[in-house]
Amino acid sequence: MAVKPRRKAVVVDVGGVKVGGDYPIVVQSMTNTDTADSPSTVNQAMALARAGSELVRVTVNTEQAAAAVPRIVDALDKFGMRVPIIGDFHYNGHLLLKKYPECARALAKYRINPGNVNIGRKTDDNFRIMIEAAIEHNKPVRIGVNWGSLDQALLTRMMDENSRAAEPKDARDVTLEAIVVSAVESARAAERHGLARDKIILSAKVSGVQDLIDVYRSLAAACDYALHLGLTEAGMGNKGVVATTAALAPLLQEGIGDTIRASLTPPPNGDRTEEVIVSQQILQSLGIRNFTPQVTSCPGCGRTTSTFFQDMADQIQTYLREQMPKWKAGHPGVESMKVAVMGCVVNGPGESKHSNIGISLPGTFEEPVAPVYVDGRLLTTLRGDRIVAEFIGILNEYVGSHYSVEERVLEGQLL
Repeated sequence: MAVKPRRKAVVVDVGGVKVGGDYPIVVQSMTNTDTADSPSTVNQAMALARAGSELVRVTVNTEQAAAAVPRIVDALDKFGMRVPIIGDFHYNGHLLLKKYPECARALAKYRINPGNVNIGRKTDDNFRIMIEAAIEHNKPVRIGVNWGSLDQALLTRMMDENSRAAEPKDARDVTLEAIVVSAVESARAAERHGLARDKIILSAKVSGVQDLIDVYRSLAAACDYALHLGLTEAGMGNKGVVATTAALAPLLQEGIGDTIRASLTPPPNGDRTEEVIVSQQILQSLGIRNFTPQVTSCPGCGRTTSTFFQDMADQIQTYLREQMPKWKAGHPGVESMKVAVMGCVVNGPGESKHSNIGISLPGTFEEPVAPVYVDGRLLTTLRGDRIVAEFIGILNEYVGSHYSVEERVLEGQLL
């Protein structure tokens, strides 16, 4: 089944990055440094941006963090890293945005959690002040509901109303409905305070896969605001990756979602950029966007007792990802290239022929030769201990001849 056409959301400009409408689904991430530590935050934001994060969010929870934001944005700009920085506010955002106007101006977007401001009560001054700051500085806002901090007054009211109904709903269903209501009513309140529709993005995050799918289907049907997708508190390792993929893939397949994040828990001192790569891979696996050439490789079996093909597949995938920042400008379209590194003759030649470039390595007890296929045809056969280097050389030649700017102009693809 093909991916359904995207739901037509109102387009929001986030520091020059367009979210919604027919624009590509945007990958974003979040730092886990102390924002007040400007050098560490700048370094991590740069690493996330280099990995492909198109928006980077930072925590703004203290006066020190708010004061550091302009320095962070300025340093990124001086390094030539013009990635929009988003401020994540909870509880005291109204105070920080008012006291630190330089912070309010430097940020590309504000994230507001309606469960952590006083919206829904008799006065919503905190929420209103944040919206007024967004209007004053011409910034968009993400109204991000999270079921871990859901507006309890709203939930209690809806639970009470449900208990009096002739046929009460399950408590889970009422909770998911309350999340949607909180998001939509908060957006409408922001509009009443003067914020334009094209300055609003919504999110409704939960940590259960089926719950997330259900809540976003309801939210997508209830409004035309741009939607940010993410499974909150997804977890560590395989659990986090698999759960995030299982939650986001059905929604993206249905055309729901304008920007995404993989909220993975990294191991201690782990690489924060993994969340960017996972988000990219979800989109690329679904055929929605291409970010880096893909390597097809077999899992191995009794015919491939050597680990050579595994090492080669890893080296090639790493090489391709490392080259992408250099290739991106001079080799348009290279991100869609397909490479196959196969371990034996069973599926190796066939899979290689389906790729732009493929190599079929010898399996256990097979003849020690490795045929290389380019665009479905046998190009050469490699032997010896320089197979990886020689294959990378062939790959570089292919990129230079098939994805160069000059080649595209000659073919009329960029005219």
